[in-house]
Amino acid sequence: MITMALCDEDKKAQQSLTFLKRIFANYSSRDFAIRLWDGSTLPQEMGQTRRFTLVINHPGALRKLLWNPTELGLAEAYVFKDFDIEGDLEVALKLQDDFAGLHVTWREKVHFAKWLLSLPATDKAYQGHAAVPSHGEPGERERVRKAISFHYDLPVPFWEKVLDDSLQYTCGYFHSWEEDINDAQRHKLDYICRKLMLKPGETLLDIGCGWGGLILHAAKHYGVHALGITLSRAQDEYARAKIQEWGLTSQCRVERADFRDLTGTRRFDKITSVGTMEHSFSFLDVFFQTAWRLLKPGGLFLNHAISTACNYELQPNPTSFINRYVFPDADLVPLKTVIDLAEATGFEVRDVENLREHYAQTLRLWVENLDRQREAIRKIAGEVTWRIFKLYMAGSAHNFCLGRLNLFQTLLTKADRGRTPLPATRKDWYA
Repeated sequence: MITMALCDEDKKAQQSLTFLKRIFANYSSRDFAIRLWDGSTLPQEMGQTRRFTLVINHPGALRKLLWNPTELGLAEAYVFKDFDIEGDLEVALKLQDDFAGLHVTWREKVHFAKWLLSLPATDKAYQGHAAVPSHGEPGERERVRKAISFHYDLPVPFWEKVLDDSLQYTCGYFHSWEEDINDAQRHKLDYICRKLMLKPGETLLDIGCGWGGLILHAAKHYGVHALGITLSRAQDEYARAKIQEWGLTSQCRVERADFRDLTGTRRFDKITSVGTMEHSFSFLDVFFQTAWRLLKPGGLFLNHAISTACNYELQPNPTSFINRYVFPDADLVPLKTVIDLAEATGFEVRDVENLREHYAQTLRLWVENLDRQREAIRKIAGEVTWRIFKLYMAGSAHNFCLGRLNLFQTLLTKADRGRTPLPATRKDWYA
């Protein structure tokens, strides 16, 4: 019986290699290899340098990959090790786009369908690491709080392994592509502060302040009085401790609150939102209205956020990999939507800059950190979390590189009877 089972497995492996050779026969310059569960291999095309190896860990994984694959199904198959990628995952993700260009005739599909369906189906319970389905309407405060907590309340040591020293979780600003992540993130913080023309004694509100890196930098180097707002318990605790450690309690504060609930007469000279708009998809009008209400006349608001390209506009999809495993209830809109909402609120648009290449490079450096710190991260957060973050970060780098995603810094002003604080040129930004 054991011998018969082994022969059957060998037969499946050989049939699989035959099928894969036909599938990729017209694939131009195939620079990757495929290795099956029994060790048999389809090498890269002759003359090509192998950039990665697609490892199929069991017959059912091949069926999942090729029989009506979905974005979520393929992502789960990687996350839960039905298949693996040895080598450059960002390059490997190009396969998803390339499959659409492969030519397999209907006769061939029928020929292989019976064999493909004979492979065992994978019915793994994938739900253990997915976000718990939210209750209430999108945008309701408790639902937003739970979505933020799901992602950002991972243990701080996890983030310390992946990000830079100041725990900046948005793109850096590279003066050259050879710079390391710490330098690029310091440049980013300075760049934001210079665009806002921060001056000693001014008040700064940072909506979605993360672990407090921007407010600490602005208070220490520009002399402002800064307030950071976050919904994350872990970020709130970390930022408060850092303020104490840096001796900036007279200039910096953090509040754990929904920014929509900031009431009273408080008004700020300058406002930033760095990577928060993406979590405000279901109430973007309120996002801009609240920033307008909290900003003093003549003040500046810098919105730093990811947008989709107009020809890659995404529809809200609660069953997408990103929504289910990474950022529940988050979504993206094109720049035109951002500009329309800002102007409808009353803001004047003064500058728009696309930093998408900087985000692609930032993500690649984060992926390098994930690989370098894999064993430590597995001990902190587990193998599945490591694989979720590697897939989402490599996939995001791929989409930024292709121009499907953009990172726009949009500088807005609440003009005071037509007057703004802006200088004649941008030269001070690049000092």
